[in-house]
Amino acid sequence: MTRRTVRAVNQSYHVPVQTAASSTASTSAMNPPTTGRSAFQLFLTERYSDLRQQYPLMNVNALVSLAAKEWSELAEPWRLPYEIRAAEDSIQGLAIGREAQTGNPSTSAADIKPEDFTKPFCDFLTANPTIFHTVDHFKSKLNKAGYKELPSRDNWTGKIEAGGKYYTTRNGSAIIAFQVGKAYKPGNGVAMIAGHIDALTARLKPVSQKPNTHGYLQLGVAQYAGALNETWWDRDLSVGGKVIVRDEETGKTTAKLVKLDWPIARIPTLAPHFGVGMMGKNNAETEAVPIIGLDNSDLESTATENASPVAPLGGAGSFASKQPPKLVKLIAGELGIKNYSSILSWELELFDHAPATVGGMDKEFIFAGRIDDKLCSWAALEALLLANSSDDDGIIKLVALFDDEEIGSLLRQGARGNFLPGTIERTVEALATEKTPYGPGVLGQTYAKSFLVSSDVTHAAHPNFPATNLAGHSPRLNVGVALCVDGSGHMTTDSVSTSILNRVAELGGAVNQTHMIRNDSRSGGTVGPMLSSAMGVRASDAGIPQLSMHSIRATTGALDPGLGVKFYKSFLDNFEKVDAEWETQE
Repeated sequence: MTRRTVRAVNQSYHVPVQTAASSTASTSAMNPPTTGRSAFQLFLTERYSDLRQQYPLMNVNALVSLAAKEWSELAEPWRLPYEIRAAEDSIQGLAIGREAQTGNPSTSAADIKPEDFTKPFCDFLTANPTIFHTVDHFKSKLNKAGYKELPSRDNWTGKIEAGGKYYTTRNGSAIIAFQVGKAYKPGNGVAMIAGHIDALTARLKPVSQKPNTHGYLQLGVAQYAGALNETWWDRDLSVGGKVIVRDEETGKTTAKLVKLDWPIARIPTLAPHFGVGMMGKNNAETEAVPIIGLDNSDLESTATENASPVAPLGGAGSFASKQPPKLVKLIAGELGIKNYSSILSWELELFDHAPATVGGMDKEFIFAGRIDDKLCSWAALEALLLANSSDDDGIIKLVALFDDEEIGSLLRQGARGNFLPGTIERTVEALATEKTPYGPGVLGQTYAKSFLVSSDVTHAAHPNFPATNLAGHSPRLNVGVALCVDGSGHMTTDSVSTSILNRVAELGGAVNQTHMIRNDSRSGGTVGPMLSSAMGVRASDAGIPQLSMHSIRATTGALDPGLGVKFYKSFLDNFEKVDAEWETQE
């Protein structure tokens, strides 16, 4: 199939697109059939293959979207969006599956174009506001890429083999995905990237219903980490998360995900006319209570003290009876639940409803919520999906994404738990042979040959507060990942790990920056030290810079998601080679 095309740039996200004017249609691919969903899928399949040849490094999601866009705009503008989405999902699964089988071996990190990842990252942030939605999204991508789920309750012996791709989850809020090299032997190392998915938020209290106050319906919420700070005031907030439901017919209990697609809550500031500054210290319990509706029924003339009480939803004492009735009805309606008593519990949280967007005169920024840290976690997983696979790969390539980092990582789905070392140990055990049986010796070898990249966002140089920047150690946006150093051991980077990752960057055509705080500043922490010390593995902290960390809405560079993918992919692809270059093994 021959076609003359030009590469245009979508001005919103810098994603290459093909327009009707930039292509000559000499074949049926650009003159698609006009009836039937099967014909639509046939068109997408053929057009996707052409686009893959044109843009070999573009993200699969972007390629599929381009093909669907051509059909909807040039062939059938009346076609309903859900039909387009269904066909997109179908061909996307086929496309990703095919590429997963080959490992896309011709793609090197040096060839990755960071601008191709801007729109997919923004779309991801907007569509997955809670940690549960994020893990569910990652599972979907892994499934489409040919990864097999390993339930934690199953025996993994006989289910893992060299050349295979797998993932496992915990609590629906932490996930570990890995691929085993085709030439793997027990005792070989693991190239691992670890980060966290959780972000500052406000979670609904177990009893979230509050008394009517001057006609306002309010919602009882609790801080998660440092949420409900001044950046949360006067924001359009919505609700989403996990709902535990018991099926009345089967008696089985399951978890369902929900998110409301419009803002239902707001934390109003007090006007400055009252002489109270809103940017200082405010009481998070009494002054940061979201309003979610109005109820002025107490003003109605028919209201009397003898009015019959309204029966609580779900029955007295039920979980639903302790929540705002209108909210229960909204959540139940979204999930198709008819009996409110079947809602046993939930983990719902507030989130900034505004979508992630690009900004700046040249659209060089991303403005979004939850950048810390869905940015590094997304980039790491994308890197794993794009990681090369060859017959010579002798290591395990792994990405571990945790919950609870913002509150100390102390829960079982956090990095201080046994999720990562337990997964590695079970994997090594499943791959053991009679010649090399599983035991402390093989496991010790594995850890000694392994390396951990702790991927967490770091502070970019701030233009308005230059005194907070340390000269020569303040990374910039849209330049590259920063190796984070801390003299007090809050980060894992040392001379050995710096040398290894600088070599990784060199092989991948990436640029590494350096971040270190001033002596008069307080350092944050990452999952790096706790994981490195628990397993005894070499490690370095390498994160993507951002502004406004722990704000409800932060800033990073439009190229930074792709620069993260570029670096993390180079690490997964090249660590085995770089490790072999060392004369002295430590």
